[in-house]
Amino acid sequence: MPARKNASGRKPSARLLLAAEVARLREESGRSLGQLAQETTYDRTYLHKLETGVRIGSPEVIAALDKVYATGERLSMLWELARDDVFPDKYKRFMELEATATVRYEYAAATVPGLLQTKAYAHEVLGVAQPGDDQELAELVAARLGRQGLLHRESPPHYRAVLDEAVFRRALSDPEEWQAQLAHLLTMAQLAHVTLQVLPFSSGLHPLIGTSLTLLWQADGSTAAYTENSHTGELVEDASGVERLRLSYDLLRDSALSPRESVAFIQRLMEDGATCETLDPT
Repeated sequence: MPARKNASGRKPSARLLLAAEVARLREESGRSLGQLAQETTYDRTYLHKLETGVRIGSPEVIAALDKVYATGERLSMLWELARDDVFPDKYKRFMELEATATVRYEYAAATVPGLLQTKAYAHEVLGVAQPGDDQELAELVAARLGRQGLLHRESPPHYRAVLDEAVFRRALSDPEEWQAQLAHLLTMAQLAHVTLQVLPFSSGLHPLIGTSLTLLWQADGSTAAYTENSHTGELVEDASGVERLRLSYDLLRDSALSPRESVAFIQRLMEDGATCETLDPT
Protein backbone atom coordinates (compact mmCIF):
# COMPACT_ATOMS: atom_id res chain seq x y z
CA MET A 1 0.00 0.00 0.00
CA PRO A 2 1.58 3.33 -1.03
CA ALA A 3 2.34 5.91 1.67
CA ARG A 4 -0.27 8.62 2.03
CA LYS A 5 0.70 11.96 0.54
CA ASN A 6 -0.38 15.43 1.60
CA ALA A 7 -2.00 18.05 -0.61
CA SER A 8 1.37 19.03 -2.12
CA GLY A 9 1.90 15.46 -3.34
CA ARG A 10 4.79 14.84 -0.96
CA LYS A 11 4.99 12.08 1.61
CA PRO A 12 4.63 13.46 5.13
CA SER A 13 7.88 13.62 7.08
CA ALA A 14 8.46 11.48 10.16
CA ARG A 15 8.44 14.70 12.16
CA LEU A 16 4.91 15.54 11.01
CA LEU A 17 3.74 11.97 11.57
CA LEU A 18 5.02 12.14 15.15
CA ALA A 19 3.30 15.49 15.72
CA ALA A 20 0.01 14.20 14.30
CA GLU A 21 0.13 11.08 16.46
CA VAL A 22 0.87 13.08 19.63
CA ALA A 23 -2.03 15.41 18.87
CA ARG A 24 -4.38 12.52 18.05
CA LEU A 25 -3.61 10.68 21.26
CA ARG A 26 -4.36 13.72 23.41
CA GLU A 27 -7.59 14.44 21.56
CA GLU A 28 -8.78 10.84 21.93
CA SER A 29 -7.86 10.82 25.62
CA GLY A 30 -9.96 13.93 26.25
CA ARG A 31 -7.09 15.68 28.03
CA SER A 32 -6.44 19.38 27.86
CA LEU A 33 -2.90 20.68 27.42
CA GLY A 34 -3.03 21.83 31.02
CA GLN A 35 -3.90 18.34 32.25
CA LEU A 36 -1.19 16.80 30.11
CA ALA A 37 1.32 19.30 31.46
CA GLN A 38 0.49 18.23 35.00
CA GLU A 39 0.83 14.54 34.19
CA THR A 40 4.12 14.85 32.29
CA THR A 41 5.63 17.85 34.21
CA TYR A 42 6.38 19.53 30.87
CA ASP A 43 5.19 23.05 30.05
CA ARG A 44 1.91 23.21 28.10
CA THR A 45 3.45 25.61 25.54
CA TYR A 46 6.19 23.10 24.84
CA LEU A 47 3.67 20.27 24.54
CA HIS A 48 1.68 22.35 22.04
CA LYS A 49 4.85 22.80 19.97
CA LEU A 50 5.23 19.02 19.88
CA GLU A 51 1.69 18.62 18.57
CA THR A 52 2.21 21.20 15.82
CA GLY A 53 5.62 19.93 14.76
CA VAL A 54 7.44 23.10 15.78
CA ARG A 55 9.51 21.02 18.20
CA ILE A 56 10.43 17.38 17.85
CA GLY A 57 10.96 16.77 21.55
CA SER A 58 13.62 14.96 23.55
CA PRO A 59 13.65 11.23 24.37
CA GLU A 60 12.56 12.11 27.91
CA VAL A 61 9.36 13.98 26.97
CA ILE A 62 8.45 11.36 24.36
CA ALA A 63 8.93 8.59 26.93
CA ALA A 64 6.70 10.54 29.33
CA LEU A 65 3.98 10.72 26.66
CA ASP A 66 4.30 7.01 25.93
CA LYS A 67 3.73 6.38 29.64
CA VAL A 68 0.72 8.69 29.90
CA TYR A 69 -0.96 7.21 26.82
CA ALA A 70 0.13 3.63 27.58
CA THR A 71 1.50 3.28 24.06
CA GLY A 72 4.51 1.16 24.99
CA GLU A 73 7.38 2.58 22.93
CA ARG A 74 5.37 3.55 19.86
CA LEU A 75 6.00 7.28 20.16
CA SER A 76 9.64 6.64 21.00
CA MET A 77 10.03 4.59 17.83
CA LEU A 78 8.43 7.38 15.80
CA TRP A 79 10.81 9.83 17.44
CA GLU A 80 13.76 7.65 16.36
CA LEU A 81 12.60 8.06 12.77
CA ALA A 82 11.95 11.78 13.15
CA ARG A 83 15.03 12.91 15.06
CA ASP A 84 17.15 13.50 11.96
CA ASP A 85 14.77 16.28 10.96
CA VAL A 86 16.57 18.58 13.40
CA PHE A 87 19.54 18.62 11.03
CA PRO A 88 19.65 21.09 8.11
CA ASP A 89 18.62 19.71 4.72
CA LYS A 90 22.11 20.28 3.29
CA TYR A 91 23.47 17.89 5.92
CA LYS A 92 21.03 15.07 5.25
CA ARG A 93 22.78 13.84 2.09
CA PHE A 94 25.91 13.41 4.20
CA MET A 95 23.90 11.47 6.77
CA GLU A 96 22.60 9.16 4.04
CA LEU A 97 26.17 8.42 2.99
CA GLU A 98 27.48 7.94 6.52
CA ALA A 99 24.72 5.42 7.25
CA THR A 100 26.00 3.10 4.51
CA ALA A 101 29.74 3.81 4.72
CA THR A 102 32.01 0.85 5.41
CA VAL A 103 35.05 3.00 6.24
CA ARG A 104 35.10 6.42 7.84
CA TYR A 105 38.16 8.63 8.35
CA GLU A 106 37.86 11.86 10.26
CA TYR A 107 40.05 14.81 11.25
CA ALA A 108 38.82 17.00 14.09
CA ALA A 109 40.40 20.46 14.04
CA ALA A 110 38.98 21.96 17.23
CA THR A 111 36.41 19.81 19.04
CA VAL A 112 35.81 16.15 19.84
CA PRO A 113 34.02 14.50 16.87
CA GLY A 114 30.28 14.04 17.37
CA LEU A 115 30.55 10.25 17.26
CA LEU A 116 32.91 10.35 20.25
CA GLN A 117 31.23 12.97 22.43
CA THR A 118 29.74 12.37 25.85
CA LYS A 119 26.33 13.85 26.58
CA ALA A 120 27.87 16.61 28.71
CA TYR A 121 30.34 17.52 25.96
CA ALA A 122 27.62 17.59 23.29
CA HIS A 123 25.41 19.72 25.54
CA GLU A 124 28.11 22.32 26.11
CA VAL A 125 29.50 22.52 22.60
CA LEU A 126 26.05 22.71 20.98
CA GLY A 127 24.91 25.24 23.56
CA VAL A 128 27.81 27.50 22.61
CA ALA A 129 27.49 26.99 18.86
CA GLN A 130 23.68 27.25 18.62
CA PRO A 131 22.29 29.07 21.63
CA GLY A 132 18.56 28.56 22.03
CA ASP A 133 15.98 27.40 24.52
CA ASP A 134 16.53 24.35 26.70
CA GLN A 135 14.09 22.18 24.76
CA GLU A 136 15.74 22.91 21.43
CA LEU A 137 19.17 22.18 22.89
CA ALA A 138 17.92 18.88 24.34
CA GLU A 139 16.66 17.86 20.89
CA LEU A 140 19.98 18.69 19.24
CA VAL A 141 21.93 16.75 21.87
CA ALA A 142 19.65 13.72 21.56
CA ALA A 143 19.93 13.75 17.77
CA ARG A 144 23.72 13.93 17.92
CA LEU A 145 24.02 11.15 20.46
CA GLY A 146 21.60 9.03 18.45
CA ARG A 147 23.99 9.05 15.50
CA GLN A 148 26.64 7.35 17.65
CA GLY A 149 24.79 4.10 17.08
CA LEU A 150 26.76 3.89 13.83
CA LEU A 151 29.78 2.71 15.82
CA HIS A 152 27.83 0.18 17.88
CA ARG A 153 25.71 -1.56 15.26
CA GLU A 154 26.23 -5.18 14.24
CA SER A 155 28.50 -4.32 11.29
CA PRO A 156 30.06 -0.97 12.15
CA PRO A 157 32.36 0.92 9.78
CA HIS A 158 36.08 0.97 10.35
CA TYR A 159 36.55 4.35 12.00
CA ARG A 160 39.78 6.33 12.23
CA ALA A 161 39.77 9.72 13.92
CA VAL A 162 42.74 12.08 14.06
CA LEU A 163 42.23 14.67 16.79
CA ASP A 164 44.26 17.86 16.65
CA GLU A 165 45.91 18.85 19.92
CA ALA A 166 43.65 21.91 19.82
CA VAL A 167 40.81 19.54 20.72
CA PHE A 168 42.53 18.90 24.06
CA ARG A 169 43.31 22.56 24.69
CA ARG A 170 39.60 23.40 24.99
CA ALA A 171 38.33 21.59 28.05
CA LEU A 172 34.77 21.54 29.31
CA SER A 173 33.82 24.05 32.01
CA ASP A 174 33.28 21.18 34.46
CA PRO A 175 36.62 19.42 35.17
CA GLU A 176 34.89 16.17 36.14
CA GLU A 177 32.91 16.08 32.90
CA TRP A 178 36.10 16.81 30.97
CA GLN A 179 37.79 13.87 32.65
CA ALA A 180 34.77 11.74 31.74
CA GLN A 181 35.09 12.83 28.10
CA LEU A 182 38.77 11.90 28.01
CA ALA A 183 37.99 8.55 29.63
CA HIS A 184 35.32 7.95 26.99
CA LEU A 185 37.88 8.53 24.23
CA LEU A 186 40.10 5.87 25.81
CA THR A 187 37.15 3.47 26.01
CA MET A 188 36.29 4.00 22.35
CA ALA A 189 39.94 3.53 21.35
CA GLN A 190 39.74 -0.01 22.72
CA LEU A 191 37.12 -1.06 20.15
CA ALA A 192 38.56 -3.22 17.39
CA HIS A 193 37.06 -1.10 14.62
CA VAL A 194 38.07 2.28 16.10
CA THR A 195 41.50 3.90 15.73
CA LEU A 196 42.32 7.19 17.46
CA GLN A 197 45.35 9.35 16.80
CA VAL A 198 46.45 12.71 18.20
CA LEU A 199 48.06 15.34 15.99
CA PRO A 200 50.37 17.37 18.27
CA PHE A 201 51.14 21.03 17.68
CA SER A 202 54.78 20.01 17.18
CA SER A 203 53.83 18.41 13.84
CA GLY A 204 53.70 21.90 12.37
CA LEU A 205 51.60 23.28 9.53
CA HIS A 206 49.40 21.09 7.33
CA PRO A 207 46.82 21.55 4.52
CA LEU A 208 43.74 21.13 6.75
CA ILE A 209 44.48 23.69 9.46
CA GLY A 210 41.20 25.11 10.75
CA THR A 211 39.11 22.65 8.72
CA SER A 212 37.59 19.41 9.95
CA LEU A 213 37.27 16.62 7.40
CA THR A 214 35.30 13.39 7.10
CA LEU A 215 35.95 10.80 4.38
CA LEU A 216 33.34 8.12 3.70
CA TRP A 217 34.01 4.97 1.68
CA GLN A 218 31.06 2.96 0.34
CA ALA A 219 30.99 -0.77 -0.33
CA ASP A 220 31.21 -0.11 -4.08
CA GLY A 221 34.47 1.80 -3.63
CA SER A 222 33.04 5.29 -4.12
CA THR A 223 34.12 7.99 -1.69
CA ALA A 224 32.65 11.26 -0.46
CA ALA A 225 34.19 13.97 1.69
CA TYR A 226 32.68 16.53 4.03
CA THR A 227 34.63 19.61 5.10
CA GLU A 228 33.48 21.82 7.92
CA ASN A 229 34.51 24.89 9.87
CA SER A 230 32.70 26.84 12.57
CA HIS A 231 30.36 28.54 10.08
CA THR A 232 29.77 26.26 7.13
CA GLY A 233 30.11 22.75 5.72
CA GLU A 234 30.49 21.37 2.22
CA LEU A 235 29.87 17.89 0.83
CA VAL A 236 32.32 16.89 -1.92
CA GLU A 237 31.44 13.95 -4.15
CA ASP A 238 33.40 14.57 -7.36
CA ALA A 239 36.36 12.20 -7.63
CA SER A 240 39.08 14.81 -8.11
CA GLY A 241 37.95 16.89 -5.14
CA VAL A 242 37.70 13.85 -2.88
CA GLU A 243 41.15 12.62 -3.97
CA ARG A 244 42.73 15.97 -3.13
CA LEU A 245 41.23 15.90 0.35
CA ARG A 246 42.18 12.25 0.86
CA LEU A 247 45.81 13.03 0.10
CA SER A 248 45.70 15.92 2.58
CA TYR A 249 44.34 13.52 5.18
CA ASP A 250 47.09 10.98 4.47
CA LEU A 251 49.78 13.60 5.03
CA LEU A 252 48.14 14.71 8.26
CA ARG A 253 47.70 11.15 9.54
CA ASP A 254 51.35 10.35 8.85
CA SER A 255 52.35 13.30 11.06
CA ALA A 256 50.16 12.19 13.95
CA LEU A 257 51.16 10.10 16.96
CA SER A 258 50.65 6.36 16.62
CA PRO A 259 47.47 4.92 18.16
CA ARG A 260 49.47 3.62 21.15
CA GLU A 261 51.25 6.96 21.64
CA SER A 262 47.92 8.74 21.34
CA VAL A 263 46.38 6.65 24.11
CA ALA A 264 49.38 7.43 26.32
CA PHE A 265 48.99 11.11 25.42
CA ILE A 266 45.39 11.16 26.66
CA GLN A 267 46.25 9.15 29.76
CA ARG A 268 48.96 11.66 30.74
CA LEU A 269 46.53 14.49 30.17
CA MET A 270 44.07 12.87 32.57
CA GLU A 271 46.74 12.15 35.18
CA ASP A 272 48.30 15.61 35.05
CA GLY A 273 45.08 17.53 34.67
CA ALA A 274 46.90 19.70 32.15
CA THR A 275 44.73 22.08 30.17
CA CYS A 276 46.88 25.11 29.49
CA GLU A 277 50.41 24.19 28.49
CA THR A 278 51.22 22.49 25.20
CA LEU A 279 51.72 18.80 25.75
CA ASP A 280 55.00 17.12 24.92
CA PRO A 281 54.16 13.90 23.01
CA THR A 282 57.40 12.32 24.21
